[in-house]
Amino acid sequence: MKNYKLIGLTGQSGAGKSTVAQTFLDLGAEVISADEIVSKLYSENSPCVKTISSCFGSDVLKNDGTPDRKKLAELAFSSAENTALLGKIVHPFVTAQLFERLRGKSGTVIYDAPQLFESGADVICDDVIAVVANEDIRKKRVMQRDCLTEAQAESRLKAQLSEDFFRVTADYVIENNGDRNELRDMAKYLFDRVKQR
Repeated sequence: MKNYKLIGLTGQSGAGKSTVAQTFLDLGAEVISADEIVSKLYSENSPCVKTISSCFGSDVLKNDGTPDRKKLAELAFSSAENTALLGKIVHPFVTAQLFERLRGKSGTVIYDAPQLFESGADVICDDVIAVVANEDIRKKRVMQRDCLTEAQAESRLKAQLSEDFFRVTADYVIENNGDRNELRDMAKYLFDRVKQR
């Protein structure tokens, strides 16, 4: 029997999910980051990397054998099929690591996962929180954060689930069209509510 409450945290690029995750961490929750797990999986000669290379070609690897994340992202987000293919490769490895990290946990655990629904990990979460924002705002944030052109940012955003999907599917929604302080206040309020549920 588990002794923890698992809260899935997700949302589109540029919505502000990382700020919400940091706020939850500051409030005492343990945060498990899917992105951090992926970074560790993308090590030289790992089974995950070997599968990526066999499906997308060795050109997506750097000289040290690790994925060139920028090249891989460009290729993965170039079509819905490529996005789905990368997900099918990576998600099982990430989910396996998530279960490993959940062993012996207690209290409130946040699973910060941009592709929570795509990976199917939402089914093991007690609640799911989605962070959303207007498309124009998200596009500007992604362009600034990742040094992308407008076309690259649009391609990335189009490859993701729609805002409507998150609004309909998540248990809670945080709308982030304001500044960071407003977002933190909303996150604090929601964290207390979710813990008491």
